[in-house]
Amino acid sequence: MRHVVSLYNGIEMPLVGLGVFKTNDQKEMDNAVRYALEAGYRSFDTAQMYQNEHILGESLRRLDIVRSDVFLTSKLDNPNQGYDKALLSFEESLRKLKTDYLDLFLIHWPGQKRSRLIESWRALERLHKEGRIRAIGVSNCMKRHLQWMAEDCDVMPAVNQIERHPLLNQNGLAQWCTQRGIQVEAWGPLVRGSFDFPQIREMAARYGKTPAQIILRWNVQSGYAVIPKSVHRDRIFENIDLFDFALDEADMRAIDAMDTGGRTSFDPETFDF
Repeated sequence: MRHVVSLYNGIEMPLVGLGVFKTNDQKEMDNAVRYALEAGYRSFDTAQMYQNEHILGESLRRLDIVRSDVFLTSKLDNPNQGYDKALLSFEESLRKLKTDYLDLFLIHWPGQKRSRLIESWRALERLHKEGRIRAIGVSNCMKRHLQWMAEDCDVMPAVNQIERHPLLNQNGLAQWCTQRGIQVEAWGPLVRGSFDFPQIREMAARYGKTPAQIILRWNVQSGYAVIPKSVHRDRIFENIDLFDFALDEADMRAIDAMDTGGRTSFDPETFDF
């Protein structure tokens, strides 16, 4: 199995990236990034909302990382939506991350205002056309949000980053995106650490893997990228060690059947700002 996916514009994105949500200490970030690089990660996912772009940027500088060797993702914060504000905040993200381009830039939340979402997206389209962003996408978008964009925009998202884990598989949305060439990326794939399920433990014992690896493999084997978060060396190494085994179809279906619709954050169908 390849460790990357090709987005519809030909850009290759690693299937496994390091999420840095809530990593706001410089030393902790330095260590996490170093462990990740040692383990084979080349993708790092941050956001304006996390208030740690500058910390990640400094870690990459300290480690003397060749920019083209890593895939950097950030996301447009809710207060920065709108055409002009999106453009300005993007420049600030570049400054903080100490780079002159992003590999992927996402609108973090769609909200319920169609005109605001479209204006923000048009700013991303401009930045993409100018070569400032290699691929543009969205996060937490449902079908209707994506349909707004299909009707009003020139370029469709290359990625939709959604909450996806055994308790919320969102298979209908994920398959709908895949059919339209939109790559799904799972945030919160380990249910924010609450993934102690008997059936997952049983599978882990059977495959000689950890419960986290079973859940992450379920995502990547479905064709979806993942961005598990950790600052611990053993977990960081564990979370990318997914490519030497495969779940059988019965186990894939069993994990699908665990869905309860349980979210760990806002519901994009109603959340607004």
